Amino acid sequence: MADPLLFNPRTYDPAHFDPETRRLLRATVDWFETRGKRKLIEDYRSRAWLSDFLAFSTKEGLFATFLTPAAAAGDSADKRWDTARIAALNEIFGFYGLDYWYAWQVTILGLGPVWQSDNAAARDRAAELLEQGEVFAFGLSEKTHGADIYSTDMLLEPDGEGGFRATGSKYYIGNGNAAGLVSVFGRRTDVEGPEGYVFFAADSRHEAYHLVKNVVDSSKYVSEFRLENYPVAAADVLHTGQAAFDAALNTVNVGKFNLCTASIGICEHAMYEAVTHAHNRVLYGRPVTAFPHVRRELTDAYVRLVGMKLFSDRAVDYFRTAGPDDRRYLLFNPMTKMKVTTEGEKVIDLMWDVIAAKGFEKDTYFAQAASEIRGLPKLEGTVHVNLALILKFMGNHLLNPAEYAPVPTRLDAADDAFLFRQGPARGLSAVRFHDWRTAYDGYAHLPNVARFREQADALCAFVTTAAPDKEQSRDLDLLLAVGQLFALVVHGQLILEQAALTGTEEDVLDELFAVLVRDYSAHAVELHGKDSATEEQQEWALGAVRRPVVDAARSARVWERVEALSGAYEMAP
Repeated sequence: MADPLLFNPRTYDPAHFDPETRRLLRATVDWFETRGKRKLIEDYRSRAWLSDFLAFSTKEGLFATFLTPAAAAGDSADKRWDTARIAALNEIFGFYGLDYWYAWQVTILGLGPVWQSDNAAARDRAAELLEQGEVFAFGLSEKTHGADIYSTDMLLEPDGEGGFRATGSKYYIGNGNAAGLVSVFGRRTDVEGPEGYVFFAADSRHEAYHLVKNVVDSSKYVSEFRLENYPVAAADVLHTGQAAFDAALNTVNVGKFNLCTASIGICEHAMYEAVTHAHNRVLYGRPVTAFPHVRRELTDAYVRLVGMKLFSDRAVDYFRTAGPDDRRYLLFNPMTKMKVTTEGEKVIDLMWDVIAAKGFEKDTYFAQAASEIRGLPKLEGTVHVNLALILKFMGNHLLNPAEYAPVPTRLDAADDAFLFRQGPARGLSAVRFHDWRTAYDGYAHLPNVARFREQADALCAFVTTAAPDKEQSRDLDLLLAVGQLFALVVHGQLILEQAALTGTEEDVLDELFAVLVRDYSAHAVELHGKDSATEEQQEWALGAVRRPVVDAARSARVWERVEALSGAYEMAP
């Protein structure tokens, strides 16, 4: 029997979506299953460009249906920007290979500045290109400056006719080899400061667009390109001034959210392989899964994966319910980029410790999963960048709750129009949140949720009595340790909210929170050891360490769920 908490192509039926969404998701699964595992791995090893996949997407209208907002959809009732179904497709792409997800993900980023633009002609052009099956690219990063958009060297010189001539290079630009439209960030040579920023649309097929190379050894075409005196007509300009800067950050809010569900898909496929291999391998006359340490590692991997899914699914609801007066998604976004993706690394590592050399074999999905899972926490700056962003919300989230109407599960066929009118990308420290304690109160009867709640309450005490002073606040190394503790509290909150909405089995939740108690304790010990930690902070840190509540019967019941994954799915050869 399939585990209802994990994606399984054999039983997948997204009946909670409208008929066309359901058809497209199932058609995508069937396309991969028909190609089979051997072809999937062969394409990954050969680093072939994704022509067949993009042909399938064009034939089915997949990208066009999922990535055209209702405002640009004309008379099509099925086209909309629906974060819930976008997340579902992320998971499927991750399950079969990150190369497919990457072409889709970068298309989302390339579309971000267009759908936020007041340039109606550019929006119409983008909609038509999607209909034709084109992919898009997001020209933000540069070789010298990375994503430091304050320092961009893509220079636009006025041409005297209302347009510009653009010269400069971009680096780490996915789909730069084939994009029908590249959203490029630059600055004017005749205007100083923020008012000089410009976002414009370029065509990778133009003679003034020079593709330099693919900077990675992969089917993912992560390009370096250079514009040489590229003509930018007034009709190509998407944003100017501060609005261009805001469009860059708001696009990241929309697009980089997708990292979490891709990570989930990778882990799910790898878990089927790992559990099946371990359960059927005999060492010293016993199945590998008879050893207690193996059961613990696979159980930890399983509950961490369930936690990733619960958190990400609930975060979707906050994205879809967001508005000018509800910007809570701005915390949950870096959480998905950092916390969920690093949990994915832990899941793969736990399973790899069990299957050992098998994880390197060329005929496994696991071999590519072990490599690709590393990239997701690093595709949006670094873990440190996102932790620093998360910290901006800590005071209000922990200590200053506000009243909000309950956020329901959002699987309805609605267009998430607010994501393209988010407004200025500032004021993060002023964002307010509902009371995080409510989610924990609902599961106070579970021993490890209660134990973790003690640690969460301790963090509130830390913020009010032992928080870093002005001098320490310049020590990012210390602050990041505090950020890890706060991230765990937020992670647990949304897990419990989603569990309450979906009726997640309490054994699984308590086992998961046993893991989170251990994680919190480990980060507290790390904080204790920081060079600049005061005696008061060191004392607090050791006082926050807790031991999970052990329940052998509960762990055995959860193990039965893990053991049942053996043979539950194997990709068609």
